[in-house]
Amino acid sequence: MIMLSQDAYPTRTQQSAAILARHDPVVYDRVSRAQTVQLDQEQRASYQQNGFLMMPDLFNAEEVAFLFDAMQRMREDFTHAGRPEVIAEPGSGEVRSIFNVHRLNEIFANLVCDPRVLNVAREILGSDVYIHQSRINYKPGFNGKEFYWHSDFETWHSEDGMPAMRALSCSILLTDNSEANGPLMVIPGSHHHYVSCMGETPDENYKKSLKKQEVGVPDEILLRYLADMGGIRSCTGKAGSVIFFDCNTMHGSNGNITPYPRSNVFFVYNSIDNQLEAPRSTLQPRPEFVAAREGIAPLSPKALNID
Repeated sequence: MIMLSQDAYPTRTQQSAAILARHDPVVYDRVSRAQTVQLDQEQRASYQQNGFLMMPDLFNAEEVAFLFDAMQRMREDFTHAGRPEVIAEPGSGEVRSIFNVHRLNEIFANLVCDPRVLNVAREILGSDVYIHQSRINYKPGFNGKEFYWHSDFETWHSEDGMPAMRALSCSILLTDNSEANGPLMVIPGSHHHYVSCMGETPDENYKKSLKKQEVGVPDEILLRYLADMGGIRSCTGKAGSVIFFDCNTMHGSNGNITPYPRSNVFFVYNSIDNQLEAPRSTLQPRPEFVAAREGIAPLSPKALNID
């Protein structure tokens, strides 16, 4: 990582949007040669170039059924609980997301430590890691709303004070993700470019942005530029597949008007050396269930137990 005297990734302070250079590696050197290697050279090179990696069938059918049941129980238990971690769909009121699932549910607490995902995160980020954020995105059938184009890092940097691009998202598919039901879409190669955004961030912006993001969205001309260079890929796959993508990869998803929900569990792994600082500007830190600051400790691999 290149240390600069001033913010290398300014955003939401300018009168115009811009594309800035990335100053951080994408794939880091391993912590030690004793660390478990999950990826081959082709996979590492693909992640480096494209900013995402799809790993089909990482979890088997029995494991998927176990995790799917846990996910459904959480939705039933939390729908009317009035908890801040539960985000409703605009309009319908159905559960859109549940945050902090690794702290609310023992099964997902164990899942974040499964070596099939944890070791990939540690290998790419070149360090021990912890969970910055976890959530289930349910995207129900018929009226699941879209997630507009954005770079996670732009939000995490400005609203959470994440210093560097040394984090990644892990999306575990718990239902089939097809072209029709609103799969994750990414712009390959976009992670090499940082898009600063216009507009100031209002206080407690998360209360609106987790339902529909309107601050920290990329300029349409710049978004078109990135898409013209890299294209757009839909990350479709069977339940049990896993998508890893860089914190600065531009991504989004369409709404779901099919009868079939698109439900995935997301874990954001952040390097233990990249813990949060104060948010930019005069913002107050977002709540713990959105951006972890307390009880930070490196995760250790532990096999998923479905007995």
